[in-house]
Amino acid sequence: MTATKPIQAALISVFSKEGLEPIVRRLHELNVSLYSTGGTEDFIRNLGIPVIPVEEVTSYPSILGGRVKTLHPKIFGGILNRQDHEGDVQQMEEYNIPQLDVVIVDLYPFEKTVTSGASEADIIEKIDIGGISLIRAAAKNFKDTLIVPSVTEYAAFMDVIAAGNSSTLDQRKWFATKAFHVSSHYDSAIFNYFNTDPTYFKASVADGAILRYGENPHQKGFFFGDFEAMFSKVHGKELSYNNLLDVDAAVNLILEFQDNDPTFAILKHNNACGIATRPSMKEAYLAALAGDPTSAFGGVLIANGNIDAATAFEINSLFCEVVIAPHYDADALAILTEKKNRIILVQNKVALPETQVRSCLNGLLIQDKNNITDAASDLKTVTITTPTASEIDDLLFASKICKNTKSNTIVLAKNQTLIASGTGQTSRVDALDQAIKKANTFGFDLHGAVMASDAFFPFPDCVEIAKNEGITAVIQPGGSIKDELSIAFCNENKVAMVFTGTRHFKH
Repeated sequence: MTATKPIQAALISVFSKEGLEPIVRRLHELNVSLYSTGGTEDFIRNLGIPVIPVEEVTSYPSILGGRVKTLHPKIFGGILNRQDHEGDVQQMEEYNIPQLDVVIVDLYPFEKTVTSGASEADIIEKIDIGGISLIRAAAKNFKDTLIVPSVTEYAAFMDVIAAGNSSTLDQRKWFATKAFHVSSHYDSAIFNYFNTDPTYFKASVADGAILRYGENPHQKGFFFGDFEAMFSKVHGKELSYNNLLDVDAAVNLILEFQDNDPTFAILKHNNACGIATRPSMKEAYLAALAGDPTSAFGGVLIANGNIDAATAFEINSLFCEVVIAPHYDADALAILTEKKNRIILVQNKVALPETQVRSCLNGLLIQDKNNITDAASDLKTVTITTPTASEIDDLLFASKICKNTKSNTIVLAKNQTLIASGTGQTSRVDALDQAIKKANTFGFDLHGAVMASDAFFPFPDCVEIAKNEGITAVIQPGGSIKDELSIAFCNENKVAMVFTGTRHFKH
């Protein structure tokens, strides 16, 4: 058997005809016999190019409303026969089966039909049977048959036939790899449409982006997802692995404030180092920056609304990696794009996944997304002193930040501004000490500030430290067997404390 195979006959059965004409014309120029059926057959014939109906080969018409067209031994025999196998060669002659050297397929658009909101009956009809069978058969027999499994591979196939009417083994194996990718992705989409058992997990992403490197330069990195659906990138260098992690953290954080007044956040290493809500975006940015101007250097910036020229002018004096907003004024973009490498993203309204997946040991951990955002109706005052209306606003503000900060965390806030936070500490006391030190470093007065904790206080030490710094209200989940110790201290010292009943660990 030779590794190079002639292309003398091709079966074409596609849903989308886009980009097909140049292929058909080139195959005709190479005197390749074309076989087809249904709409594809009509398409080829309308180009004035001879085409052999599959029905002439099988002696069967397309039946059952088009559900059965190519499913026949004379078609699959032409695809699956082993040209170096004596028995196969004899049977091909005995049953008058035509050799099919190339199979070109484009499957019914199942995923698009699902996302269009079509009826179940329409969705079921878009489960391709013949096409997926052709793909798997031709890919299995890549030693003798070349499979073009989707429109995406048309250009690569044109490169093959531009050089002549033959293919190499390496080429056929490459197309076979693409084919099994197409078929496995298609089957995963169908499975996920039907599946209601959360203990089964299948995921497939059609195309991955190669990143410059992973978390560090010696690590390879890839992104699998539809970044273009979420963002329009209008300026700047390619996003890195770490950029994408920070962008993800920024998007999830600002989502908590989507219905608030102008809110601006600055993130570094997945945690907020500044965030504030103000009457204008410029004021929100400046207040967020004041929270930690040191950490803001090289950070990711995100706004919950339009960025105008006044805000852009202030941002432009800061070195930052990424700026994200749903809208920009034209003159704001003119300012922000002055820095060559600064990444400017327009955030589109796209639903985020409802599950979170991460690698763990030799498998995966999967969980529901933390979709609970603490609201005023969730708060249970457990102390004699009740929080004021402004303290409640600050407590809820701090809780949103706490939920999106690496545990163990303590968040200190005042006047809808992040004063400081302790992030990723091994003890809650260490997290509070870190937050207080940072607040003092940047000259913040903690008198009248509030404190949020992502989990309960097992001892009263944190509320005692907080009270001594001037903090007047505390929000926490509650649930410790020693809750009464913290409550008693707050009652003795006129500190308001509310329980939410919801823990917000983030690891």
